[in-house]
Formats: sequence, structure tokens, C-alpha cells
Amino acid sequence: MEESRFKLLLEKHIPAAAIPYCLQLWQHYPFDFKVRKKRISKVGDFSCRQGRTPVITINHDSHPYLFLMTYIHEVAHLIVHQRYGWKHEAHGDEWKNMFNQLMIPVLREDIYPLYLLTVLRKHMMDPKASSFSDSMLTHAFRHFDENQKSTILLSDLPEGSVFGFHGRWFQKGLLKRTRVICKELKTKRDYLVPQDVPVEVSQLSLL
Repeated sequence: MEESRFKLLLEKHIPAAAIPYCLQLWQHYPFDFKVRKKRISKVGDFSCRQGRTPVITINHDSHPYLFLMTYIHEVAHLIVHQRYGWKHEAHGDEWKNMFNQLMIPVLREDIYPLYLLTVLRKHMMDPKASSFSDSMLTHAFRHFDENQKSTILLSDLPEGSVFGFHGRWFQKGLLKRTRVICKELKTKRDYLVPQDVPVEVSQLSLL
């Protein structure tokens, strides 16, 4: 990917003050960067195959503050992989330490609003595999996302409710730690959906 195109993507999706730092990370640890359509169970990911350039993807609908955190989350995976290969836990101590280290330069008031900055600093004391695993952080992100302020979360619905998510319809099942087992009505397949994602309500359970 050309630097000019990469920079344009950053300018479109993250706070302006964070662009030089994120560009620097890409220059030091080269990877292909792709912005994806909405995905059910994740906002970003990192992948690497032997002999190929690593790839980082992030959902296009992530608001700038979440997009930035996800970007650094995935870059931390890239660096840890380069240092340790596959001989480490995906979100173990190596990744947590690296993620924490990489986030420090952007935990500033010219990048994140003070309220969100306070919640982020607390989250980074023990970062989770998914930001959706931290309810306080999820709600803080929603506060700054105009598209989600009035939405209903999956966690607000009773078990058995039918809901829409990313253009598909599901029935809410049992909570499994921080994610909910949900059955897609069309395919009958089960998915683990973060409990704090916004959903569209169709029918509430009478149970």
C-alpha cells in the first residue's frame, strides 16, 4: 500500500492529532491495511501467513475513538507476533504489555475527550481482548457516537428476544461470560455476540 493512500485512510477514520503516530507505527512495522464492512463479532483483526505481508482490518463504521484504539490493539498483535511467533497467548501478558505501551502516546486530551480518557486509562490497567468486554468503556464510547446514543443494547433484551444486527436477524440465547450465544434465524447457526453491541429490536420474549 502506498503511504499517501494509507494516510488518507487514517485521516478519514481517526482523530487528526493521532495520525503522525499511527503512520509511524505503519512505517516501522509494515502491514496491509484494509477497512471492512460491518462484521458481527469483531471490529478489527490481525492475520499473518508465512511469506506474506501481515494484514490488519478494521470495520468502517467504527467511530474515530474506537477506530484508533482498535488500530493500536491490532498493531500490538503484529509486534508481539513478530517477536514471539505463535508461541504466546493471543491476549496474554506479552500482548497486554505491548498494547499498553503503544497506547500511552495517544492517551492525551488533544486526542481523546477527558471523560473518555479517564475510562480508557482505567481500562488499560488490564486491557481486555475486546473493548466490548469492558461495559464501562463500551458505554463511554457510545456517549461519543451520535449514531448509538439512542440505540438499545443486546444486554438490555431478555433471553429469547428476536433482534436485528448488521442486517441479519437473531434470537438471543444464554450469556457466556461477556458474549451471548445467539442463533441466526435464517441459517440456524450460533454466534457469540458481545453483550453490549447495539441492536434493532423486532420482538421481545414473553418468558
